[in-house]
Amino acid sequence: MADAEPTAPAARRWRAVDSAAGGLALDLGLYAAAALFAAITAATSTLAPHRAWGVPATIGYLLATLLVTGQLLARRRRPDAPLAGLPARWAVTGLTWAGTTLLPIVTQSVQRAAGRTDRAQEEVLVVERAGTRLAEHGTPYLGHDAIAALPPGEQLLGYTPYQPGMALFGLPRAATDAWWTDARVWLALVTAVVLAAAVATLRGTSAPTGPHRAAALLRAVQAVTVLPICALTLATGGDDLPVLALCVLAVALAAAGRPGRAGLAVGVAGTLKLFAWPVAVVLVCWAATRRAGRRTALGALGLPVLALLPALFVDRDALVENVLRFPLGHGLVTSPAQSPFPGHLIATTLPAGRIVAAALLVAVGAAIALRLLRRPPRSAAGTALICGYGLLAAILLMPSTRFGYLLYPVALLTLAPAVTLAEHRHHPTG
Repeated sequence: MADAEPTAPAARRWRAVDSAAGGLALDLGLYAAAALFAAITAATSTLAPHRAWGVPATIGYLLATLLVTGQLLARRRRPDAPLAGLPARWAVTGLTWAGTTLLPIVTQSVQRAAGRTDRAQEEVLVVERAGTRLAEHGTPYLGHDAIAALPPGEQLLGYTPYQPGMALFGLPRAATDAWWTDARVWLALVTAVVLAAAVATLRGTSAPTGPHRAAALLRAVQAVTVLPICALTLATGGDDLPVLALCVLAVALAAAGRPGRAGLAVGVAGTLKLFAWPVAVVLVCWAATRRAGRRTALGALGLPVLALLPALFVDRDALVENVLRFPLGHGLVTSPAQSPFPGHLIATTLPAGRIVAAALLVAVGAAIALRLLRRPPRSAAGTALICGYGLLAAILLMPSTRFGYLLYPVALLTLAPAVTLAEHRHHPTG
């Protein structure tokens, strides 16, 4: 476990579950559980966009469940049947993503353009308003006084708790009001393109190809696309998925021995959201073991800083109010991110709970930092694991967090086996 690799027994157990019936058993469980999740969401969610997602998503997951059932039957009759093979599993994954994510995005965007005001989460409105402000004023952020002047019910939407690059997804809406200018459409398009690049990168590594490597890659793609937490997030809000996809691409480029490009990929992610910054730090530590730390840091840390400069020059106080004060709980309104994870429960139920939760979070961060200094990851797979476990601990301990943020650690931890099999262990090339 020198490089944060999973223990042998744990790895064997995962491989046994993942490869049962040629991977189809876990596919069936995934789609059946996802159908149940979508149906419960459609029936019980208090958020209208979530309910609107739940209905088509339930149908999409049920169809996928039926298709996998047919694949299992075909495999039972003939183990080498093409219908039960890996290409067919890829096809089912693609169809499922189209039915449970892309179709709901288009449907909700069209309905919203036709006048439905309950077909987008607040994140969509925030991104689009940030794009309009960027186009008109050169900064996506409103200052403290401007937010205070808004009606109380609109002050939350006045905040833009993202990095400046996220506002780019709102620029199409600033230009014209149409279904295709909905921020989710562009968030989904970028996510798809970046994931395709990550898959191509991992397939193109010099490691020997084989069925285990291809199956592990498919499982990683499923974790970023058809997993309900990802499908729901992209279809109704969308802002986290391009960030996650860029982090996946960065790890894939690291596996291909391209630290400079990995730094650029995670740096672009860092211009969108703070969640990418810990991944950037870990990647720089990995690159340092290959004598490419400066090259990687130039993109990984330089791009996010460069993206902040225009907003800093236009209105420094507005930048601080949105990017620092609000996420830390010192804004005019509090964040609605209140999922009942340990950090939130500690902060809201114990005396001095916020201090206790913050202390635990700092302690975990210090432990990870010490681990990176003493034993930096020497492989892309180790990098993915450290990022996954680190983000999981942070999400569980943050006083204000969302259930949907779990998509980051789940995807990165699922990516690790695919990266392990595709690892390129020669000297860096770019």
